[in-house]
Amino acid sequence: MKKSHIIALVVIAVAIAMIISTVGDASTYSDFGEAKKLATEGNTTDVHVVGELKKDSQGNILGMVYEPSVNPNRFEFMMVDSLNNESKVVLMKPKPQDMERSEKVVVVGSMNLDQNYFEAEQILLKCPSKYNNGELEAEEQTAMRK
Repeated sequence: MKKSHIIALVVIAVAIAMIISTVGDASTYSDFGEAKKLATEGNTTDVHVVGELKKDSQGNILGMVYEPSVNPNRFEFMMVDSLNNESKVVLMKPKPQDMERSEKVVVVGSMNLDQNYFEAEQILLKCPSKYNNGELEAEEQTAMRK
């Protein structure tokens, strides 16, 4: 075998290994019901849940608790997923900036069956679009767990 053939085989093997490791770490989109079912089955894989903050008729956000003087790394809120399932979400990080302005929320994590809430490791916010000079700009903010 030529050196170029061996190098090509090594490059292909590395590429296949990278693809397999990426597929293994991928999480799926689901709802709170599916997240609870996975947790009941013992599956600790992270899932993405898309939804909106629970609001009253005046537009006030319900169930939002963030007390930085007590615990700056605990943020709670109520969320309604795309199938109208409702759950408390707890993020063990500070409250993301502009949380109140977000239209859609994506939480990444898993259900905590002992405490009966969704434990988020990451929150992605879809903020309202802004119009500048006739162009549409979308803004996303991320709160990540270290």
